[in-house]
Amino acid sequence: MSKFWPKGSPGILHHYTETLVTFEYTAPRSQPHSLLFIGGLGDGLSTTSYLAELAKGLQSTQWALFTLITTSSYQSWGLGHLDRDTDEIARCINYIRAYKPAGRIVLMGHSTGSQCVLHYLSRPNPHTTRHAFDAGLEHVTRPALDGAIMQAPVSDREAVSLIRRMGFCGRSPASIQAAYEEALASSLAAERSPKAEEEKKTDTLLSLDVLNRIGYPAGTPLSTRRFLSLVSPESPAAPREDDLFSSDLPDSQLEATFGKIRTNGLLRDAAKLLVLYSGADQSVPAWVDKEALLARWRRATDHDGAVSIWDAENGGIIPNASHALSNDDQAGPLADLVRRVTSYLSCSE
Repeated sequence: MSKFWPKGSPGILHHYTETLVTFEYTAPRSQPHSLLFIGGLGDGLSTTSYLAELAKGLQSTQWALFTLITTSSYQSWGLGHLDRDTDEIARCINYIRAYKPAGRIVLMGHSTGSQCVLHYLSRPNPHTTRHAFDAGLEHVTRPALDGAIMQAPVSDREAVSLIRRMGFCGRSPASIQAAYEEALASSLAAERSPKAEEEKKTDTLLSLDVLNRIGYPAGTPLSTRRFLSLVSPESPAAPREDDLFSSDLPDSQLEATFGKIRTNGLLRDAAKLLVLYSGADQSVPAWVDKEALLARWRRATDHDGAVSIWDAENGGIIPNASHALSNDDQAGPLADLVRRVTSYLSCSE
């Protein structure tokens, strides 16, 4: 267990809908502004270990830290999708704005939470896609943010490609590749079946045994639809919803995601985007040039404009940082992350 895990954290549990909650870490002083944090696949309420240190670092500032549960939290990520995630994030932001009406709000995502941040900022507002498998979903208008942070924005497709080449948790590359091909064939067959074309009202689940052989967490359901979104087999030519951060995506695709942030108007005037990439991220293949990738994202975000919305002063690669900065050797990178985030927030007041 990481030494960064606390025995307990004081705070307030809020219901932002009847069934979904957000937790506010409380500090000895009043904090009018809010940093709303969303974790990655498999995360839930305060499960990202560095949150305790981040909350501690924010205690002397004007910024309160919130973390939330969405329908996709914990083991439900395999049945989720980014439209629903960001609709629920918007509902939480609306709740916080009513709770702290004079304060600013910044959204921060870790890992797949970063996909939520980019999806929130770049997609039509409100969302326009209708999902037959999630027919009860009501799209909401997403409120503008006073800032946005993406930490460990990595490609699920490239992470899966890495374990297919290198093996994972004692599984050989050959065995993982065989299981991957089985899951991919099943998923494409389900997508192309006549029933799927006629109805598409339910998700088809992949075999838990096949998923376990690939390396996904035991007992976690994953639909064929979400699997295809994560591994995006037609990429880089035709990336699916979750394939936002792969290093081989063309500039035209980056213009449709990062390039929409400025024009979409969901970052308020003078607000900036902070991107923090872990220098020793275990899920990023060695063939990815992190500096070059960040430079491409920056160009797409700023459109070579005279006024940059990319925070170059606080952002960039955190040396020696692992994916979630959760190991016992991460004290230095963790302090660096907290320093960068608090510096960024101080400029957002």
